[in-house]
Amino acid sequence: MLRKKIHAQIQPSCVSLSFFPHPSVICSFRGAVPQGLVLELGETVQILEKCEGKCFSLLQGIFPANYIHLKKAIVSNRGQYETVVPLEDSVVTEVTATLQEWAVLWKQLYVVRHKVDLFYKLRHVMNELIDLRRQLLSGHLTQDQVREVKRHLTVRLDWGNEHLGLDLVPRKDFEVVDSDQISVSDLYKMVRNLWEIPLMLFCCRCNNENEWCQIHENIIRKSSTKYTAPSSNYGKCLRVCFSGEKSSVSPVVNVAMCLLSFSAGDIRNDLYLTLEKGDFERGGKSVQKNIEVTMYVLYADGEILKDCISLGSGEPSRSAYHSFVLYHNNSPRWGEIIKLPIPIDRFRGSHLRFEFRHCSTKDKGEKKLFGFAFTPLMRDDGTTLSDDIHELYVYKCDENSTFNNHALYLGLPCCKEDYNGCPNIPSSLIFQRSTKESFSVSTQLSSTKLTQNVDLLALLKWKAYPDRVMDILGRLRHVSGEEIVKFLQDILDTLFVVLDDNTEKYGLLVFQSLVFIINLLRDSKYFHFRPVMDTYIQKHFAGALAYKELIRCLKWYMDRSAELVRQDHIQEAMRALEYLFKFIVQSRILYSRATCGMEEEQFRSSIQELFQSIRFVLSLDSRSSETLIFTQAALLNSFPAIFDELLQMFTVQEVAEFVRGTLGSMPSTVHIGQSMDVVKLQSIARTVDSRLFSFSESRRILLPVVLHHIHLHLRQQKELLICSGILSSIFSIIKTSSLEGDVVEEVEMMVESLLDVLLQTLLTIMSKSQSQEAVRGQRCPQCTGEYVSCLLSLLRQMSDTHFQHLLDNFQSKDELKEFLLKIFCVFRNLMKMSVFPRDWMVWNSYFSLAVLFINQPSLQLENATPAKRKKILDKYGDMRVMMAYELFSMWQNLGEHKIHFIPGMIGPFLGVTLVPQPEVRNIMIPIFHDMMDWEQRKNGNFKQVEAELIDKLDSLVSEGKGDENYRELFSLTQLFGPYPSLLEKIEQETWRETGISFVTSVTRLMERLLDYRYLTAAGGTKFMCTESNFYKSEINKEEMYIRYIHKLCDMHLQAENYTGYWEFGIPLCRELAMQYENLYDYQSLSWIRKMEATYYDNIMEQQRLEPEFFRVGFYGRKFPFFLRNKEYVCRGHDYERLEAFQQRMLSEFPQAIAMQHPNHPDDSILQCDAQYLQIYAVTPIPDNIDVLQMDRVPDRIKSFYRVNNIRKFRYDRPFHKGPKDKDNEFKSLWIERTTLTLTHSLPGISRWFEVERRELVEVSPLENAIQVVENKNQELRTLISQYQHKQMHGNINLLSMCLNGVIDAAVNGGIARYQEAFFDKDYITKHPGDAEKITQLKELMQEQVLLFLGLAVHEKFVHPEMRPLHKKLIDQFQMMRSSLYHVSCSVTNVSVLSSPQASPSTSSLSSTHSAPSQMINSAPSSARGKNGWTQMGVNGNCRHPFTLSALSSYWVKFHLH
Repeated sequence: MLRKKIHAQIQPSCVSLSFFPHPSVICSFRGAVPQGLVLELGETVQILEKCEGKCFSLLQGIFPANYIHLKKAIVSNRGQYETVVPLEDSVVTEVTATLQEWAVLWKQLYVVRHKVDLFYKLRHVMNELIDLRRQLLSGHLTQDQVREVKRHLTVRLDWGNEHLGLDLVPRKDFEVVDSDQISVSDLYKMVRNLWEIPLMLFCCRCNNENEWCQIHENIIRKSSTKYTAPSSNYGKCLRVCFSGEKSSVSPVVNVAMCLLSFSAGDIRNDLYLTLEKGDFERGGKSVQKNIEVTMYVLYADGEILKDCISLGSGEPSRSAYHSFVLYHNNSPRWGEIIKLPIPIDRFRGSHLRFEFRHCSTKDKGEKKLFGFAFTPLMRDDGTTLSDDIHELYVYKCDENSTFNNHALYLGLPCCKEDYNGCPNIPSSLIFQRSTKESFSVSTQLSSTKLTQNVDLLALLKWKAYPDRVMDILGRLRHVSGEEIVKFLQDILDTLFVVLDDNTEKYGLLVFQSLVFIINLLRDSKYFHFRPVMDTYIQKHFAGALAYKELIRCLKWYMDRSAELVRQDHIQEAMRALEYLFKFIVQSRILYSRATCGMEEEQFRSSIQELFQSIRFVLSLDSRSSETLIFTQAALLNSFPAIFDELLQMFTVQEVAEFVRGTLGSMPSTVHIGQSMDVVKLQSIARTVDSRLFSFSESRRILLPVVLHHIHLHLRQQKELLICSGILSSIFSIIKTSSLEGDVVEEVEMMVESLLDVLLQTLLTIMSKSQSQEAVRGQRCPQCTGEYVSCLLSLLRQMSDTHFQHLLDNFQSKDELKEFLLKIFCVFRNLMKMSVFPRDWMVWNSYFSLAVLFINQPSLQLENATPAKRKKILDKYGDMRVMMAYELFSMWQNLGEHKIHFIPGMIGPFLGVTLVPQPEVRNIMIPIFHDMMDWEQRKNGNFKQVEAELIDKLDSLVSEGKGDENYRELFSLTQLFGPYPSLLEKIEQETWRETGISFVTSVTRLMERLLDYRYLTAAGGTKFMCTESNFYKSEINKEEMYIRYIHKLCDMHLQAENYTGYWEFGIPLCRELAMQYENLYDYQSLSWIRKMEATYYDNIMEQQRLEPEFFRVGFYGRKFPFFLRNKEYVCRGHDYERLEAFQQRMLSEFPQAIAMQHPNHPDDSILQCDAQYLQIYAVTPIPDNIDVLQMDRVPDRIKSFYRVNNIRKFRYDRPFHKGPKDKDNEFKSLWIERTTLTLTHSLPGISRWFEVERRELVEVSPLENAIQVVENKNQELRTLISQYQHKQMHGNINLLSMCLNGVIDAAVNGGIARYQEAFFDKDYITKHPGDAEKITQLKELMQEQVLLFLGLAVHEKFVHPEMRPLHKKLIDQFQMMRSSLYHVSCSVTNVSVLSSPQASPSTSSLSSTHSAPSQMINSAPSSARGKNGWTQMGVNGNCRHPFTLSALSSYWVKFHLH
């Protein structure tokens, strides 16, 4: 379980293992109190102090005491890295830890990975684990129940770990194995076996009654796809469910399997009968019959035997059997098996009677008898009913027929064979046979007392035939195996009695008969009878003198193996060697008991002579005799099975000497034949797996000869898979023995014999694994894992003494170098070595091995779950750090030879720095300084280091390596440990300027590489920028520049970032046209001119929407580096408004929080570990104002310049300065105007560009009013121009809305408020500096006289239905004119009084010009009044601003613009 603790100091302890109360959290605690300690359910804490119901933990926090539960635990390795193991079942502990680990991943399945189906499945499994764990903790289960619960628990644990992508756990007896207690080879086997597919059970359903009798055959033979198993790896245990639809059919039929399994001494007498089929006549009925079969077992006197019928396991015995009924079927197929446990004393004379009845469908209680059949159980010759299908005669009868006198039908023939025995049958019998009807049954007898074979009866009663004994023994081979195994004990007793009766006469025949029976039990069909034979030998065998004859016959066979051409009998005897030795040893034990150990020396001598014969057989040259090969193979296969028998009579050392001599007699060469090689190695493998090899005394004797044969095969690369299995077994045994005793001598033997050849074998396997041609024994890539585990097992078993002895055995430095090169190459695992001088290959291999070790996936703790990471750190520490120190130390030992590894080792060392472990990175950085320094000394620069470092960085980061912290790797100023930073060391060098420049460039390179990788991972180009020039200008890597330009282009194409900016294409067309014209390529010139014309047409004809622009701020440390605390301006998609854009950004950054205010964030947000998005719309500030101010330029041309080539954007935030006037807020309404300047103009190669500079100004209320009115006038002027020049046709809604907005605002709001706020005498007096701006605002208001023009255009194009609106606009305009007249007069008077020195020509309104006649004519008649334009003359004391001359002046000005 996890320990929630941090030690302030290591607690010294002289005891490494102790018992101590183990506080476990039973309820989560959020720590929502001062100094509260957060606890999660199931965690472990260490209590420092308990006070008033609260506990203090080593994390310096408090929590309620009742939130934990104390239980006993074992603490090992007391101190900072102590391990706490609860005193409970290890499976319970594993379930607890696993559930904690799954809890986090389970939520991620739903939230992050969106695997909803697995989410619910895992929840179900977790609930099952909790329930099973509760059962296991209850303590109320039996041992069998505990094992079953553990089995269910481990199956579910493995299932969950596999589906969650966690490590699968090797187990032994349901418990997690300790990797320190077993060999690497055994651990490898366990992990490999985790992937084996278990046997499966499947359920079949049959709805067709006619197929019921064949369902077993269909399943086994796969003759029907309906009963196909889910996969080919299904087991032999089948559950077959039958369901019927008719009410007269039994819904379930139990199937009893006939098994011939029983132990010696058991008495069985069971007859298994199968109702096969029947064929019956219709009997004058219009439809077929519903036939039911009733069966009885009757004794010789006609009595029905009680309870002699069994329908299957769990069913009560009965006296009658009734079959199920097949609806309207005259040819039923039942296939039902019935067991008949008939007593032996009742078997002779008994018979079976089958009665056939028709079941009426109308009256379900009515069953009419129409026939019967019968068969006796034993024939007249004393044999029982044969195991076969019997077709019985059917005799007619009816309900009135009586069976009281069974003799009336027993005299009749029951079947065809019976009919042949009694040809003269009277025709006047009461029962007549129905020749067209038949009934078939099959029988199988399972009896230890009744036989169906005459020859077997003769053997068992051999004394009745003294002259036929040899013939009877010879005919034993013709008796069926079923009969032999049923009477196994009786047959063996008879054979040994015959042997004792006359050894010389019958000895060889009895030996052959015994060999035949033993080999019969080797058949898979009778293999389960071997325990019967074992029981017989141990408890019933009584042949005390048999061992002498058995040894003599066995030796006689072996001695003749070199002479005979046919060796069938010899090979059979070799195959029976195991049980022959069982009989020999047991016979000698019986003899020794009876004689108090007499003839012991003679027995030992005979065994030694027998082993000499065995060695003689194995030493024969079999290459020219295939028969002899089979004999030797049979002997080798059986030989390891006799070890346990010999151990009963000899000491361990003596048996080991026997075996060593036998194995040593085999030819040492591996060229004796491939098949013989396999058999020899298999025999050695069984020897290693035997009990004999587990004894250290015998192992020291056997190990040299075993290793000798293994060494020969590995040298020749023969039978590698078998050899690997033998080695795995040896290492497993030695590992187990090392926990109990000393194995130094054995390990030394293995090192001397195997280490070098193991390395060479692995190198050969790896080099051939790429080959497509696989030859047995030459290529075996599938056993690479086995040999790697063997090598690791050997290295792990070696002590310092072994390593020192190994080094001392090398005769020269070259031998040591070659050996080290081999072992480094093996662990590099097929990685190609760099081209180094041969003197440096060993060093290079060492460095490469160290790099691979640090980078291996299994050591990357960052990818492991917290539970797994803690276990590894507690037990082993971070092995990457240890290896990094070793690598650094070895690099320092190189001294002046470091130059030989520059720049070749830059790539591997750089790969180590990519490991996300700060200490590893800090250890490696000084090595790069060494490389730069040594190259600077040699060449005066470090160009090679620079070039190689840049290339390798590009390659490694592109492969997905490195993280966010990696960008600061070379520029860190504070490092862990005793090593100074790279910059600190460079600053002390004479070449510090180039060094610092190099580090800066490398850091910028990493930034761009990581930024680009983030973009590609995000699947978009939204933040792409143009700093690809960095590769060309700063680090002078033109090939990288070109490569990344193409990558950026591909990303744009993939993201479909196409453009419709034809204005950018026109200059390119012109440039190409000039080139074509100079080359006189008129065809291309024509094509490019047409394209240019097409662009012009597109500009004028195709509608292009003006996009929105949005400013986005990315705040917080959770954003990628190139976004962090920066702001961008984005060009939105078509029709995309602020709300839609904000939702799009939040979906791309789902963890981000949207800021609801436009204020610039403070440091608390900038430095927090979160993501904040600040988004608001901004207004583009066009650079090309001239085009936009031209009157006759079409709006479709102007629209391009309004939203393209924009580098500046504006955002206005209104606020009130000073007291707010409730009646007129415009008096205090200021504008905070933010102007953003981008790094590049939008649009560019991206829709996004970073903000380079921001300017903040405040706009006064008067200036704001001027800009508002000016913008509205410009909008109105543009619309009027477009409609007058017919650039817009038909719909005049835009003009209507614009006119209505201006006039309505002037009458009811905006303009009137501006007049009230800024034309007031008090305001003008208080703000004398605003006089010019007030005059400007007045002129802008006066310019709204162009409303007349707008109304004139509106009247010309307005639809008749919109006339009421037009009239309303005219009326409101009259009100607006009146309002502007009064204000103008007051403003003019105030201006004169306040500015006495002002020129009379200050206002252009005082000039008088005659209005053009066309303008007067175009004015609406309703606007002229009764006197035409005279209403716009002087009225009162001041001149009206809307005189004809003023209007004419504006008209000229309007058209000039």
